[in-house]
Amino acid sequence: MHKGNRQRATLLQSFNHAFEGIIHVLRTQRNMRIHFALSFAVLIGCLFLDLTRVEIVALLVAITFVLIAEMMNTALEHAIDIFTSRYDPLAKIAKDVAAGAVLIAAVNALAVAYLIFYDKFAGLPYTVLTKVRKSPIDVTVIAMVLLVVVVIAVKAGTGRGTPLRGGLPSGHASLAFGGWVAITFIAGGTAFALPISLIALLMAVLTAQSRVEAGIHTQLEVVLGALLGSGLTLVVFQLWYPI
Repeated sequence: MHKGNRQRATLLQSFNHAFEGIIHVLRTQRNMRIHFALSFAVLIGCLFLDLTRVEIVALLVAITFVLIAEMMNTALEHAIDIFTSRYDPLAKIAKDVAAGAVLIAAVNALAVAYLIFYDKFAGLPYTVLTKVRKSPIDVTVIAMVLLVVVVIAVKAGTGRGTPLRGGLPSGHASLAFGGWVAITFIAGGTAFALPISLIALLMAVLTAQSRVEAGIHTQLEVVLGALLGSGLTLVVFQLWYPI
């Protein structure tokens, strides 16, 4: 195997291990599932409110901060349990401090959400009625983030495969077909809308086909991933940026 191929394999394995860690925490930690559910609800709520890009970034940073803190807390608990299974006051302090970090992150996220959403909810009826059209780039970012969250949640729920090696649904197919829908919406109304959409669709099909030919996914997993990616992205764009 060439050096470049080994490096690519190592990089893919690193991503796979990282996603396995996320899925493990999601499967085993109730608080992580709660954080994921709340994050999903907040991102969905962004679709109906007139948020600036800075406000969206602040929400994404706050959400990420909470999820990272929860994962570090879980990692520290497992590391401590390796060295001692008996009650140890120092081990208790370490776990309490890690749990405190999660609490601080959660309180910070609540404060950010309050500062951003309070005025928005006060004028929610007017916001919904006017339905302000947003930048398609903003919608695409949120749609892709939502898609990643849903794919990870489904993989954690089914317990099949790993993020980059099999499992239901195919994450690559989901993102590829979600990207196709997003590109189609963004290119809509231009003189080259149809060829751009067809090229994006061809790339998505080739991506899905490569996962089947490599033996990483079954045809059913790829089809379900394609349906999930295109369906969720279509719903997001129809709600927030209709053609």
